[in-house]
Amino acid sequence: MRTFKDLGITIEQKGFVGDKIKISKILNLEIAVLDFKVEDSKYEGKGKCLHLQIELEGRKHVVFIGSRYLIDTIQQVPKDAFPFTTKIVKDNEWYEFT
Repeated sequence: MRTFKDLGITIEQKGFVGDKIKISKILNLEIAVLDFKVEDSKYEGKGKCLHLQIELEGRKHVVFIGSRYLIDTIQQVPKDAFPFTTKIVKDNEWYEFT
């Protein structure tokens, strides 16, 4: 009888690790962005949600944010450019990478 391992099934989707952290806790701090994914928001009518896998002070965290500007910006970053360091700042009502 075959084992599950023999079937060669792999899962493409990966989960992010670390504690959830609010965007307000990382504003203006240097972080390493390790990976991201964009999914439909779990809140009806809210559009898309950006899931960021970051590292702050040597610890991994996950940030969830619905910022259209951050979503549009990070989708332009080539996959081979990860990880990278940045700060997220708030300019008026917009969040942006610097």
